[in-house]
Amino acid sequence: MTKTEPDEGTDRQFVTALARGLDILGCFRANDRYLANQEIATRTGLAKPTVSRLTYTLTETGHLQKDPDSGEYRLSPKVLQLGFRVLSAVSLPERCQSELDALAKGPNPYVSIALAERSDIYAIYLAVSRSRQAVAITLGVGSRLPVFYTAIGRAILAVTDEESCEAALREGIQRYPDFRKEMEQSIVEARKDYANYGYCTSFGSWKSEVNAIATPVRSINDDAIYGLNIGGPSFLISADQLHRDYGERLLNVAGLLTSQP
Repeated sequence: MTKTEPDEGTDRQFVTALARGLDILGCFRANDRYLANQEIATRTGLAKPTVSRLTYTLTETGHLQKDPDSGEYRLSPKVLQLGFRVLSAVSLPERCQSELDALAKGPNPYVSIALAERSDIYAIYLAVSRSRQAVAITLGVGSRLPVFYTAIGRAILAVTDEESCEAALREGIQRYPDFRKEMEQSIVEARKDYANYGYCTSFGSWKSEVNAIATPVRSINDDAIYGLNIGGPSFLISADQLHRDYGERLLNVAGLLTSQP
């Protein structure tokens, strides 16, 4: 479901058509190749005729590409270019790769490491270090994970100011009202974990086959909060091993990153 949009009659600065177009670009997920207008309409909550006009426009502007056979759409390289421009303005992800790689070289060859920042009710991967084994979780830069159920999202929420945290919760409830209790409980668990360990956990909360721990990382000027995550398939890395072998290592790396601009 798309966000509730301000009324153009009361907010003259808000352009609804632009917001809807951005909703369409934002509805594509990491594993999507092509989407039909009907699926885009379902994901955004927009009427299908509206989606048809917007996908046509976004194709004309070069932000979407249309498959001539199926009539479905995919994101174009022009959108990817915008993403890299965002990353180029973020200093920490550019500087953290060596620390992420070092963390990945721990005792378990199946772990994956990631740094993310919150956008709305998602954590967006800004940097990753892939495991030495191909069975590791294959998420890359730009992957979008739910903040309420993943360790990396919970780590960000655990130190987010109350007003922003409540705003994220309201947005989550608006989109997924049936999961209100789970989202509220997730914030409680995130803060409890952070108080107990210095990091947050997600052992099957997001996906039953995924275990992870994550800790928040603040930028040196304290104007951004990131999440630093380490995790892997639950059948290859247990909750106990994450606590025992990676908890302190995770906190040490987070301390190093916090001191970087």
